[in-house]
Amino acid sequence: MDIEFIRTFLEISEAGSFVKAADRLNVTQSTVSTRIKVLEDSLGRPLFVRGRAGAELTPAGSQFRYYAQMLLRLWQQSRQDVAMPSRYRAVLNAGGQFSLWDRLLLRWLPWMRSAVPDLMIQAEVGDSDVLMAHLSEGLIDIAVLYNPQTRPRLVVEKLLVEKLVLVTTDPQGRLVDGVPSEGYVFVDWGPDFKRAHAEAYPHFEPPPVSVNLGVLGLQYILENGGSGYFPMRVLRGPLAARRVFLVPEAPRFDRPAYMVYPSFERYEDWFELACDGLRRLAAQETEE
Repeated sequence: MDIEFIRTFLEISEAGSFVKAADRLNVTQSTVSTRIKVLEDSLGRPLFVRGRAGAELTPAGSQFRYYAQMLLRLWQQSRQDVAMPSRYRAVLNAGGQFSLWDRLLLRWLPWMRSAVPDLMIQAEVGDSDVLMAHLSEGLIDIAVLYNPQTRPRLVVEKLLVEKLVLVTTDPQGRLVDGVPSEGYVFVDWGPDFKRAHAEAYPHFEPPPVSVNLGVLGLQYILENGGSGYFPMRVLRGPLAARRVFLVPEAPRFDRPAYMVYPSFERYEDWFELACDGLRRLAAQETEE
């Protein structure tokens, strides 16, 4: 069975559409259809029901999805093991969102290398959707991210909670009529933050500058002046240097981060150690 057929099946099950899967895989829709037809003929069962709304898994497709994930994971692992130098015993694939590498995972990497010297670690940075897809496909073993999705056979475990606080470059900066002052930069910290922000500031009008990367927003206000919401952890230096100032009356928001990994039992001691190391380092984090 061609492993690309397995990838195609999983891509359709995630995208819910043959057309979207073809776009993601950079192949034609007819290629996608042919691959699924071969799979269905091999298994003797239809895997998808196609309709105007897209493609849904049949009961047989839902059952096969678990095994497809396992097959893809075994294929990836076998490729890694064959190419792995003999001095290493295994490969751990870890992923995280950009700001969590800066916060947690860059501390975890050397800790893990010291704890298990004969373990190879492959690291990647991605957004939440990409990391969740790679977890489902068995391409990574563990990921740390902000907005996990509930998916079959994946464990979602809360690691830590960041505090997002409002700061301004104006020492006299305050809320004006209950909303941030002129020069406010809206940083998109995810759907939960946007909902909480809308509830806290019901009369807030969208500012002229919005960004979806916190480090970009902070650098902007440090260079040009203004205000915005940022995690307390990245503000310690600018606050100590009096480059920014807290707006004490402004509401604060929680932003939890999660560890996600497959729910099937792992027997490798190094995998349990990897999870435990992330938990310990996360517990050491303080926000204020």
